[in-house]
Amino acid sequence: MRDVETAVTAAAAAATDFDGLGRAGRAELLTAAAHALAERRDDVVAVADEETRLGPNRLHGELTRTCYQLQLFAEVLHDGGYLGATIDRAGDTPAGPRPDLRRMLVPVGPVAVFGASNFPLAFSVPGGDVASALAAGCPVVVKAHPSHPRTSRLCADILSSVLPPGTFSLVAGFEAGQALVQHPAIRAVGFTGSTAGGRALFDLANARPDPIPFYGELGSVNPLVVTPAAASQRAAEIAAGFVGSMTLGTGQFCTKPGLLFIPAGAEQLRSALAAEVAAVEAGPMLSDAIHRAFVDEVATRRTDGRLEVIGTAAAEPGERAGAAVLFRVAAADLTATHLQECFGPTAVVVEYGSVAELVEALSRLDGQLTATLHSGADEVALVAQLVAQLRQTAGRLVFDGYPTGVAVSWAMQHGGPYPATTSSAHTSVGATAIARWLRPVTYQKAPQWALPPELRDAPPEPLPRRIDGTLELPGR
Repeated sequence: MRDVETAVTAAAAAATDFDGLGRAGRAELLTAAAHALAERRDDVVAVADEETRLGPNRLHGELTRTCYQLQLFAEVLHDGGYLGATIDRAGDTPAGPRPDLRRMLVPVGPVAVFGASNFPLAFSVPGGDVASALAAGCPVVVKAHPSHPRTSRLCADILSSVLPPGTFSLVAGFEAGQALVQHPAIRAVGFTGSTAGGRALFDLANARPDPIPFYGELGSVNPLVVTPAAASQRAAEIAAGFVGSMTLGTGQFCTKPGLLFIPAGAEQLRSALAAEVAAVEAGPMLSDAIHRAFVDEVATRRTDGRLEVIGTAAAEPGERAGAAVLFRVAAADLTATHLQECFGPTAVVVEYGSVAELVEALSRLDGQLTATLHSGADEVALVAQLVAQLRQTAGRLVFDGYPTGVAVSWAMQHGGPYPATTSSAHTSVGATAIARWLRPVTYQKAPQWALPPELRDAPPEPLPRRIDGTLELPGR
């Protein structure tokens, strides 16, 4: 693959100088990239809307988020705490003499990022994986998603206009993706997409002579549990919130709740859910392939004798449009097939007859990005039991809310046990995403001139450091 070879070779050549810009230099570039995207806002939104049909309002919001992500990582760089800078000075210890030791995280080198289908901006070419990798000091080669090639190229051109040569490149095509993962100069991969596609690339990354980290976000049904008290006290409110979350973006968010656990006999809640679904208009699907997969899956579910349709959208879907459908199944009849993700505006309502039956059903779930719990004020013991169960499964626990909508912040977690992600140690959203692209290095008895600036006795820029076991913060 000539394009892949050219891009990766350029990235490898640029890596040392890009790292050498330092935290302040890279922060300036990230801020410039955010401004450059904002200046081309109308062009980016227009092209993205033509390709995805997501609508200007959604795309303007997504572009705002994208620019904010870049600016957040500029703040992460200025803060410097992500480096974990640690200094143990030479001296005697109960275990014997200790040499001078200084440790921090450094960039892994050139990385590959795969753009997502459902977020043409925030999780694609200028998205969070790219922003965090650039912040870490890693040149990036992005594999464009085929659902929005012109949007990908436009965003790549905008980023390339402000980043140093070789620091950022774009390639396209199925074979290019495979070649990227297998290229010996690529040191890590970020991926957001299907379980099948991600697992295939994950296996390629691990089959290399030198296996590399593969950070894949693959699949999640994001269970939402309603306790008996919540079902009786807030049926209408929960139904409206759940259906709104399930159908947001035509059900094409990775955090869409696809399983709803409610008490058996909660007729008011079931009726409210059916009414809410009936009021939802069909929405656009991102691509013909995604639309076909949704239609096929809904058809399969309709023929499943264990499932009952309890709510459908009143409007007939148009071309490449998805109409909401809500199914019901008794917890005793729940199968592994019902626990699989279906991309689009559909979900399965699971009715449980007892707490024991609920816990047993939850124990059968694979890893999830999120798990949500709606409860009553007097159900403290039950909530504690369910939290203990759900925490084993999910990377983010949501209380009395809805999982769609992933904040860009320092505390956000967007990962979970497999298959939600291939590695739950590091997230793909928020400040800690930078950890994906770093590795630790310790310097022993190094002269001051050979140390990174952050590990010298007098660093040029203030940052948190742990010195002889004590955390020292700037200004304190």
